[in-house]
Amino acid sequence: MPVSVVTGGAGFLGSHLCERLLDAGHRVWCLDNLDTGSLTNIAHLRQDGFTFVNHDVTEHIDIPGDVDFVLHFASPASPIDYLRLPLQTLKVGSYGTHNALGLAKAKRARFLIASTSEVYGDPLIHPQPESYWGNVNPIGPRGVYDEAKRYAEAMTMAYHRQQGVDTAIVRIFNTYGPRMRAFDGRAIPTFVRQALEDKPITVFGTGQQTRSFCYVDDLVSGILALAFSTEHEPVNIGNPGEFTLLELAELVVELTGSKSEIVFEALPVNDPQQRRPDISRAQELLGWEPTIELREGLQRLLDESSRAELTGRVVGA
Repeated sequence: MPVSVVTGGAGFLGSHLCERLLDAGHRVWCLDNLDTGSLTNIAHLRQDGFTFVNHDVTEHIDIPGDVDFVLHFASPASPIDYLRLPLQTLKVGSYGTHNALGLAKAKRARFLIASTSEVYGDPLIHPQPESYWGNVNPIGPRGVYDEAKRYAEAMTMAYHRQQGVDTAIVRIFNTYGPRMRAFDGRAIPTFVRQALEDKPITVFGTGQQTRSFCYVDDLVSGILALAFSTEHEPVNIGNPGEFTLLELAELVVELTGSKSEIVFEALPVNDPQQRRPDISRAQELLGWEPTIELREGLQRLLDESSRAELTGRVVGA
């Protein structure tokens, strides 16, 4: 039975990853300090073969026995969280990545780091290929997340080149699905929460900035395809369908039957104006591409989540 360690395993993405690994017959160690994760996300996974450890990965990681895969997903990921926890975000990207890589080296395990499209910053190339080095403001408020992930990528490649660790880097584009926190500040959970309560939907700027949204099931399939491959260079995983935030808000209103009006607020500092992945490498190397388009994915989110979860009226939402 393969053994996988998932850091940040009680978070939105981490919990879906743990679930899919268990379904694939892996024994899973889930590490999380619950800063932004929730035990609610993994309550249904408590079974033989699954172990939760409340642990801060900026401290030394010790797992008994063999380990085949280390998947490092620990990090605040939404603007609300990393702006609230700037030092923790930088530490988990540096010390946490160092410790997770150290575990992979000690166990001779395949290591995968969850990086992000935010390494491209406010891009000057569109869509964004992995060869693009990015346009990031290192001292801006978003820099704590962007640079933590860029540093984590650099450390991952250093461990690969100098220490011979078998590593992979996935650059994740905007993802959504069940278990996103209603108040995490990202566009889809925010718009859905506001729409379900018939409150004004708050769109930043003019709403013409674009994002590409990938449903979580598609994303996890891409991540696992990369984890189980032999690829070491970064690979974009995301849905290249591109929408303005205004289009997203209008679609959410339509699908929820909401009476909400759309209002506009000031654009956050260094907010990217466009975001779309070039997924050519994922298609060529992994044979992966997304299959769930935005309308279908949003409908799945609404169908598979309770109103209480989507409006943040449950513990751990």
